[in-house]
Amino acid sequence: MNKDLCITTLVEDTAPGFGLLAEHGLSFWIEYGDKRILFDTGQSDILVQNAKMLGINLAEANAIVISHGHYDHTGGLPTVLDIASKAKIYLHPAATEPKFSQKVLEAKSIGISNLAKKAVQRRHVIWTAIPAHIFPGISVTGQVPRTNNFEDVGGAFFVDEHCQKPDELLDDQTLFIESARGLVVVLGCAHSGVINALDYISNLTSRNKIYAVIGGMHLLNASRMRIANTIEAFKKYKIQKIGIAHCTGANAAKRFSDAFDDRCFSCSIGTQISFEKSHKYASAKNHNEYLSSKTL
Repeated sequence: MNKDLCITTLVEDTAPGFGLLAEHGLSFWIEYGDKRILFDTGQSDILVQNAKMLGINLAEANAIVISHGHYDHTGGLPTVLDIASKAKIYLHPAATEPKFSQKVLEAKSIGISNLAKKAVQRRHVIWTAIPAHIFPGISVTGQVPRTNNFEDVGGAFFVDEHCQKPDELLDDQTLFIESARGLVVVLGCAHSGVINALDYISNLTSRNKIYAVIGGMHLLNASRMRIANTIEAFKKYKIQKIGIAHCTGANAAKRFSDAFDDRCFSCSIGTQISFEKSHKYASAKNHNEYLSSKTL
């Protein structure tokens, strides 16, 4: 595929622009040729306000891809589905199952809300336990095989309220796109492990180079060895652009920055990333009051 690709951050944990709202969560608006894809929806409906401020019409969405079933990636679904009436939903079957995290005194439900489940049930869903093509040149991995022994889901996650049965987060899936600049990988939280995801995408595409990796990597509690292995994998795949967001963690972000210098950038709300064949990489500039625009 030789299509121009543009990715705009709608929801993230940081919002430098006046009038944009931040929350713990993630959502990307992806423009790929004449197609529009919403990747995750944050934890509330603030993506609707942010989209308006950024001049994005959510009603144009052709597809909604959910990376996994946690509240901070699915909370905006009820509102978005009322707006994006023509969009198909791409979702792993396990994403709608109960999910909990363990706190000091009690368990906390962190799964998709009942309201979001009902909204999804009323729509056409493509269940993605296995890889699926969304449009020519853009696909989702479905369930990612866990092939190494040093990556884990990144936290104490469970499928029962008594926190006895660990959640393997088999619903974690990743988007990969054939852009004009090369293969672009878009992560939600990478609970399956960043390296596992990249290795799987490499196998699916028969590609040994990945141009860009963008999104959350859930390395908040990662060991030094795991972060070092992740950096080495990025070098192996000759990754040129690394967009850090959401749950990657300050320590991992610092180590990525040290290792890759200006190949790293932050995906705060309003960041717009363009992959165009006719442009070379340019430094961030003020596109307007809200957008930090990058051409990669």
